[in-house]
Amino acid sequence: MSLFFLTSTAEAKIVKVNKPYSYERLVHDLTEVKKIYNEELEIKSIGTTHFGKDIWGIKLGRGENNIVLIGAHHGREWLTSALLMNMLENYAEAYQEGKRVGFRSTDILNQVSIWFIPMLNPDGVDIQQNNLASFSKAHQNQLFIMNEGSKNFKRWKANGVGVDLNRQYPAGWKSLNPEPSNPSYAYYKGEKPLESKETAALTQFINEINPSIAVAYHTAGREIFWHYKNGKHLKRDYKIAKRISRITHYKLSKPDPEAVGGGFTDWFITTYHKPALTIEVSYLVGETSPPLSVFSREWNRNKYVGLVLAKEAKKLEGKKNQ
Repeated sequence: MSLFFLTSTAEAKIVKVNKPYSYERLVHDLTEVKKIYNEELEIKSIGTTHFGKDIWGIKLGRGENNIVLIGAHHGREWLTSALLMNMLENYAEAYQEGKRVGFRSTDILNQVSIWFIPMLNPDGVDIQQNNLASFSKAHQNQLFIMNEGSKNFKRWKANGVGVDLNRQYPAGWKSLNPEPSNPSYAYYKGEKPLESKETAALTQFINEINPSIAVAYHTAGREIFWHYKNGKHLKRDYKIAKRISRITHYKLSKPDPEAVGGGFTDWFITTYHKPALTIEVSYLVGETSPPLSVFSREWNRNKYVGLVLAKEAKKLEGKKNQ
């Protein structure tokens, strides 16, 4: 088997990261990726946002077992969408041709598929990128209010109606800080868990595909969160998190006994008792999106994550069946 080295963004034929990665670009790239890798991919909408945008899920591989990788819970974290789309294209090309990504084989995709959800929050991404034309004038005025009167939306985290999606999950939701108490650019947890169309769609989809491992990509801090009431599975989950820490060179977070939850991985761990990771890419940038200049480095840190976790999922299924 010949080696197929994919060590930079230069090899990506479709996915480009020369400007902010938008929902429009995502839809374009999925159309093009489907044309080339149709036999290797399944593309479907797992639901829609409050403003009717499709939330796209893409399955790569033929394995019955699967893992799931999710990007852009937050509007200002669209760099994770570009990262996952770049991963999807590179993996699909290598898989189609029976070649490798770097030194790692894609054969594992015959046994464990990867579901990519590159952009959970396209409304929030549009707002953060100041693409407001799709919203009514009345709602644009509401967005200004949620953004504390500012027309600069670079810090926007929430979805299109001012709810922070990663504070919407049932695990520990009641213990979350109730402030802000109204829809806002960030941190508003909503009136009840899963009231957002985006989180409701994702949790239903997760229940349908029953992944062995789940990952939520965020920015920033180059850190991996993996621990939330893992119980008897603590050692198992730590081992997997440590493996990803070694290949990405991201630090592992220390378990916080006061962690209150509300996030996707908190919900996944406590609901399914399976491993989940929150992976923070990029150095800390404050309340904005990371610069495009970090992409190449973050890709090189993360290019093997999907394949490595697919192998870990195979091990988990093997142990379960023993």
